[in-house]
Amino acid sequence: MIEVKKAVQIASEYLTDLYADKSFYDHELEEVELADDEKHWLITLSYATSVVPSVGRHYKQFKIKADTGQVVAMKIRRP
Repeated sequence: MIEVKKAVQIASEYLTDLYADKSFYDHELEEVELADDEKHWLITLSYATSVVPSVGRHYKQFKIKADTGQVVAMKIRRP
């Protein structure tokens, strides 16, 4: 099983690579959870699309296979 730090790194790299042509700022780790089935890490990252803090943050949740580190899903996460 991959460690939680590795799962966070994978999610962060996935987000950065997927949105390489977009501008986003201040991307942060919000949540980590090992799913009830213990087969997936659920990693929530947030980011801003503007340097102006009042614009708000966007949240993405990544579902990562705990045994291989493969990203199998990315969803919008509402706080």
